[in-house]
Amino acid sequence: MSENEDEAFRALLRGLRVPHAGELPAFDPATAPDAPLPLFRRWLREAAEAGEPGPHTMTLATAGADCRPSQRTVMLHDADERGWHFGTHRGSRKGRELAEQPYASLAFHWMRSGRQVRVSGRVGETGPEESAADLRGRSPAALAAALAGSGRQSEVLGSYEELLRAFETAYERAEREPDATAPTWTLYVLEADEVEFYQEEARRRHVRVRYRRDPGEPGGWRRELLWP
Repeated sequence: MSENEDEAFRALLRGLRVPHAGELPAFDPATAPDAPLPLFRRWLREAAEAGEPGPHTMTLATAGADCRPSQRTVMLHDADERGWHFGTHRGSRKGRELAEQPYASLAFHWMRSGRQVRVSGRVGETGPEESAADLRGRSPAALAAALAGSGRQSEVLGSYEELLRAFETAYERAEREPDATAPTWTLYVLEADEVEFYQEEARRRHVRVRYRRDPGEPGGWRRELLWP
């Protein structure tokens, strides 16, 4: 690329601004609860109520035995006292990496309210019954995608036509068998040992609150402020 093209691209990046939905909400760290789950649930609910597109989408970062990180966007299926839930095929790249290194990090970004949440910890598989129930609770299209990808997600695809044929077969089966199961579909739960909340502020005096597991603290968590 030419020097002019490079400079034009850099100028584009410098001119971009993050769109917020009006005034940013205030976050007083003194009001943060003893444990992170109630605050996370409240922030996600407020993101949904504010019209944030896909507030349950999150970046999942994993690393395999080679320690090279990879990330992708997936959906949160639940967040409870056990941890943060998500599903995928155990034979996919992320499934294989979790088998090699059972730790991961999640990141949520709610642009309209200027909020981010980062969650990290150990990841474990649930059993076949719970994984099957998770799949049954999803949409027909999601079921079809799981059926089509079972045993081959992240594998090299021979042709686009092969993809079309596989999905047509999967759509037909999902309509015919709404309780069908995909053998490799697995529900995972990330048991957090660290959760960080980040609230943007118009003058860039951002607020960061980090929770770290500590059995000696109220609620089992140590709460700390971080420099932005």
